[in-house]
Amino acid sequence: MRISEASSKSGLSADTIRFYEKTGLVPAIARGPDGLRRFSPENVEWLTLLYWLRKTGMPMQEMQHFALLYRQGAQTLPQRRAVLLEHEKRLRRRRDDLDRCADVLAVKLAAYDRIEGDQP
Repeated sequence: MRISEASSKSGLSADTIRFYEKTGLVPAIARGPDGLRRFSPENVEWLTLLYWLRKTGMPMQEMQHFALLYRQGAQTLPQRRAVLLEHEKRLRRRRDDLDRCADVLAVKLAAYDRIEGDQP
């Protein structure tokens, strides 16, 4: 598939895909006789993973480390798993923080509702 379809399926813009390719985040992408990129389902799966890692706040440097481990092969599975587990812990902490923020906002909004209810 071409970059426009890979973009649509992965959630990444074509420019971001090109940038990720240049910075080594994306494994080699085949090119057709016309020189255009030809994305495999595995490429799109990888791009989708990168989309979600970035969307959930993984720093680019950590994403690059993860991609480097991936390129080094199956022997790095334990290290890749450790990277993802650490990211999962960060996400849990963020979720807890967001839940606390939502609780604070709910209290404040309830106070506003009471104040507005007292007005004529």
